[in-house]
Amino acid sequence: MPTNKTIENQFGLLDEVEVKPFSRRKFLGYVGATSAILATAGSSCKKDPTNTNNGVNLGSGDTGILNYAYALEQLEAAFYTMVVASQYSGITAQETAYLTDIRNHEVAHREFFKAALGSSAIPALQVTFASVNFGSRASVLGTAKAFEDLGVSAYNGAGQFIVNPDYLTAAGKIVSVEARHAALIRELLNLNSFADNTVVDAMGLDVYALPPAVLAIAGTYIVTKIDASHLPS
Repeated sequence: MPTNKTIENQFGLLDEVEVKPFSRRKFLGYVGATSAILATAGSSCKKDPTNTNNGVNLGSGDTGILNYAYALEQLEAAFYTMVVASQYSGITAQETAYLTDIRNHEVAHREFFKAALGSSAIPALQVTFASVNFGSRASVLGTAKAFEDLGVSAYNGAGQFIVNPDYLTAAGKIVSVEARHAALIRELLNLNSFADNTVVDAMGLDVYALPPAVLAIAGTYIVTKIDASHLPS
């Protein structure tokens, strides 16, 4: 297991990532300012997500991609909220701080998408973590690693379908934070695994996954049925 100092020195996470919990004023200002940018960028977010026999429809075009990201952020925010609320046996103060920071980031991401989508946002999804032993460090961090790696690959795969450049910029900022999460979790589990060949290819590029593959994996934890049939491809 890496020492806390090693992790901090290698990644500078505590300096480079906003790790302090958002105040309500700061968070609302963050969401409001960014949502205003997205709102003025265009009206491509059509109000098409609806509940159908196939489940919650993510929608089409940029709306669909943003709702796709929103669904994944709902899952991650719910997971880390549980992690912090029911801490695993032997958790250190530094690990608690790291995981609390990640929870705050994921909640901010979730609320960002909700605010940016407005009335086009899908509803809150029902999730389950029945397969996770929240009392076990290995189970919690193993699941966190899977979620973070999946999230990074999902953003990488969906970016090509985003039409509005302002949406693409926002997604790029979020995926960079998700990648920091992934690196940190990997180091907590296994030193020097932050960018191994399971997540970085021979060209030095992050791997990517398309929505159908991502949702098939995430579906293990999302109870609400999701209809992604209208997403761009």
